[in-house]
Amino acid sequence: MAKYVLGYHGGASPESISDEERGKIMGAWEAWYGVLGEAILDGGNPFSQTRNVAANGEVTVGGANQLTGYTIVNADDIDAAVTLAKGCPIFESGGSVEVAEAIDM
Repeated sequence: MAKYVLGYHGGASPESISDEERGKIMGAWEAWYGVLGEAILDGGNPFSQTRNVAANGEVTVGGANQLTGYTIVNADDIDAAVTLAKGCPIFESGGSVEVAEAIDM
């Protein structure tokens, strides 16, 4: 088993949706986490403010495709991790999932 980071991009901003819609979204995430079960190593968190720091020290707010959250899972290989990611509720609000293997050093 290897560790994979599911990096979330986009999706609905918590500030831009109603309490009712937020409840539906949270229910979808809880249901998906139930499907992932013991594959979850770290349930992660959503992100709020982001900054990009360039090599020259320039700092910009956000980015072209900023991360909006993450989850860390165990999977047999990257294809299995991608299969887990395909059920992510972020797709319902136009977001995407980046799957990356975390290498133990």
